[in-house]
Amino acid sequence: MPGLLWGCMQEAEEQEVTLAMTRTAAQVAGLDFSDEELEMIVDGVNQSLERFEEIRATPLENSVMPPLHFIPMVSGMEFDHVEGSLRLGERSPVTRPADLEDVAFWPVTDLAQLIESRQVQPSELTEMYISRLNRYNPTLNCVVTLTESRARTLAEQADTEIAEGRYRGPLHGIPWGAKDIISARGYPTTWGAAPFENQEFDLDATVVERLDEAGAILVAKLTTGELAFGDNWFGGRTNNPWDPEQGSSGSSAGSGSATAAGLVGFAIGTDTGGSILSPAVRCGVVGLRPTFGRVSRYGVMAAGYSLDKIGPMCRTAEDCAVVLHAIAGPDGKDMSVPRGVPFNWDG
Repeated sequence: MPGLLWGCMQEAEEQEVTLAMTRTAAQVAGLDFSDEELEMIVDGVNQSLERFEEIRATPLENSVMPPLHFIPMVSGMEFDHVEGSLRLGERSPVTRPADLEDVAFWPVTDLAQLIESRQVQPSELTEMYISRLNRYNPTLNCVVTLTESRARTLAEQADTEIAEGRYRGPLHGIPWGAKDIISARGYPTTWGAAPFENQEFDLDATVVERLDEAGAILVAKLTTGELAFGDNWFGGRTNNPWDPEQGSSGSSAGSGSATAAGLVGFAIGTDTGGSILSPAVRCGVVGLRPTFGRVSRYGVMAAGYSLDKIGPMCRTAEDCAVVLHAIAGPDGKDMSVPRGVPFNWDG
């Protein structure tokens, strides 16, 4: 009803709520008030108009969360508060193929073996995936922005660290892509919508920071349906690698498409009402939609404050566990992420 009253005011000469406006707004809203009650509403609204206008004129960024936070823990629930290590399942040793592009579809756990054993340098893997992104994007339309400069800097750093014996873990040197509602400093975060095509935020989302800390290498901002809905964005439709005549589904459209096509080692998507699950099914990848509150939403476009979830899109379930282990947990910025609820994996 407040929105209806505001709409009525825009057509009136006087910036004042009248009884007729209130009666019309009530009818449209399906509410039944007596004239006496409507008069009380008119008086109350007009007394507060100036305050309402001040509130309306106050800038409110998408990143500003409501003062009340949804905590996804029922009172009395018990958890294992012991932080365990990430124990991966046993895997057969891998050998670098003659053509490095043959590893494009390998799971993260196998790519990690190549890097840890120094058969492949992160910079080599990064260049291979950047090449594939450039080659196949015209068909799939899954990339908004290539982050080549950042990627090459991080890859060179990873080369040096690993050569010196400072291996960070299974994501060290692995190229990945971020759904383009996830902020990365120095690059546009378009939300898939033309009005925000040049929008930039001077910050890295928590998931970006944590993957940087794990040594992963961001190579691309991947497409999202407009304002995180569907697979159509301001650049057109993102396509399914299995059938480019078909959309990839969304809204983590580029994350699903690029992962399925072997254009990244893994990707990060978000899910409010199926936006990881749907493209994962359509494109044939493994998508993990975590429980709300498992991963910080800081630096990510808000679609539903008590529903938004951030998770990995990979080629195996264990890859999803590796990525979730790196990005999960509180950061002191998203108050819906509780402390003392570790994610443990024993493969």
